[in-house]
Amino acid sequence: MSTTTPGSAEPAPRFRDLLAAEWIKLRSLRSTYWVLALASLVAIAVNVNAVHTDLTYIDHPPPLMPGRSPYTYDPLFHGLGSIAGDLMAVAAGSLGAITVFGEYTTGLIRTTFAAVPDRRGVIAAKVVLIGGITALAGLVVSAGSFLAVNAMLSSRHVGLSLADEGCLRAVLGYAAIVPVCALVGMALGALLRHATASIVSLVLLLFVLPMMFGGDRYRWLKEIGTHLPTATVQRLTINPASTTTMGKYAPSVLDSWITMGVWGVAAVVVTVAVVRRRDV
Repeated sequence: MSTTTPGSAEPAPRFRDLLAAEWIKLRSLRSTYWVLALASLVAIAVNVNAVHTDLTYIDHPPPLMPGRSPYTYDPLFHGLGSIAGDLMAVAAGSLGAITVFGEYTTGLIRTTFAAVPDRRGVIAAKVVLIGGITALAGLVVSAGSFLAVNAMLSSRHVGLSLADEGCLRAVLGYAAIVPVCALVGMALGALLRHATASIVSLVLLLFVLPMMFGGDRYRWLKEIGTHLPTATVQRLTINPASTTTMGKYAPSVLDSWITMGVWGVAAVVVTVAVVRRRDV
């Protein structure tokens, strides 16, 4: 039987131990994951309801106007709607922010760093846990919405499948923005360490700034807007077979994927740098 001699150092915690500790913290705050679960159910319901209310227009399309093409219903545009996507973005971003600023406001962060001086390890565990949970939620909402609305539309012969062009990309893009917004929320929570300031800043970044950088008049303004987080999912969910576009100076699909990835990586870097350098 091995014994620990006086003065011997405690073994460094393994990464899975840090993950387990972060999971216990998250699980102890039931309101956080219940809000994410409720938001996911509401988001699916919003998408399904949006398509269900459109069935009348599909069965009785508007009269053909002179010089215009016949009405064609776009299941991607209506089934992966922006309202549900925005709801998930706010829910995930708020969850990410709470996991960081919540420990600072309660003082729990001092206990955490006293037990685990490796701040990078602690933040890495938070990133993996929150990123994984929100990625799962995003995939459930995206795939669930797509399958549900297209099952509903199959009787009208306008439904799509994942094998159709652009559909798998749309489902993955619609899901991927959720963990990205969670990581952005973590960065804001680390920077501001205040509940109201973090959530307000999140809303400004995700929804107010895109309205300030719109239009096709000035290319540089438009390109700034298209490289904001929520604009990337707009491009990725466009149906190649539809007439929907983002107007002039629209980014390419690859550009949107890269932009989304850069936002996620930059958010993690900012979170780690701020937590490492600032005093608790």
